[in-house]
Amino acid sequence: MKISGFTFLKNGSILGYPYIQSIRSILPLVDEFIVNVGASEDDTLERLQELQKENGGEKIKIIQSTWCEKMVSKGYIYGQQKMIAQFQCSGDWAFYLEADEVLHEEDLPHIKEAMSAYLNDPEVEALAFHYKHFYGNAHTYAYSAGWYRTEVRAIKTSVRSYAPDGLFWVVLDKSNKAGRYPKAVLTQAQIYHYGWIRSEEKMTLKHSKVAKYWKHNPNTYNYAEIDGKVLREFRGTHPKVAQEWLEENTLDFLIPKLYEANPAHKLTKREKRHRILGKIEKLFGCDFSKKHYKLIKKL
Repeated sequence: MKISGFTFLKNGSILGYPYIQSIRSILPLVDEFIVNVGASEDDTLERLQELQKENGGEKIKIIQSTWCEKMVSKGYIYGQQKMIAQFQCSGDWAFYLEADEVLHEEDLPHIKEAMSAYLNDPEVEALAFHYKHFYGNAHTYAYSAGWYRTEVRAIKTSVRSYAPDGLFWVVLDKSNKAGRYPKAVLTQAQIYHYGWIRSEEKMTLKHSKVAKYWKHNPNTYNYAEIDGKVLREFRGTHPKVAQEWLEENTLDFLIPKLYEANPAHKLTKREKRHRILGKIEKLFGCDFSKKHYKLIKKL
């Protein structure tokens, strides 16, 4: 079994992505890692080249691309850049890890075991993972129907798939006309998502640079403006490769404390809807969070 990893990014340094930590977290699992780096305004390419040399120059493969500025609908440019990297994967599995996502070292053996177990199972096309969306600081995560709780991150290269945007895949059936979500097994491994604990300044800068690809108006971020009821305290351990980055780039890392939302925050219509869904989830044990896959249950 051969495992490929891949990602894409642009301006990783100035936008505050832990992209070096992300790649390091998955390297022990994969046989090759493809990174598609867009033309950047910072040292992203140089830092990736340094990481490439540190690992012998062969395991990490760097592709340089130019983003098409005319792709300004629903994040389709993200799907294009994702697939540029995926199409270079030569393994049995292609593991996509976004530049603000990190794997925990304790999960790597379980991920490899799942890949081996389902490699030749025709029912299973992909593997889904649980998510921890850290918010505000490294001791707080967001949990509600509005934050996807699970998502597919590994897919077989034998499956005819493409990405409408950066988040998920669509699989083509035999007709080559109809698309559907991949059939996936949900693993017990977790993805540690650190995108919402970078500084508010870098988050605002990020949105100013990428909003056009979604036809959005740029936002100025204030993390305190959120429904405090969706915030939960994280009591686990962070991946070792992320420790130094967390200490340098997050608030009060050495002080375990739940991030404090603005108590006077006025709920949006979306937040009100998610509160109602949360109550229904508690009553009936269901899950209304978005899933971009068809769950396959295996004994």
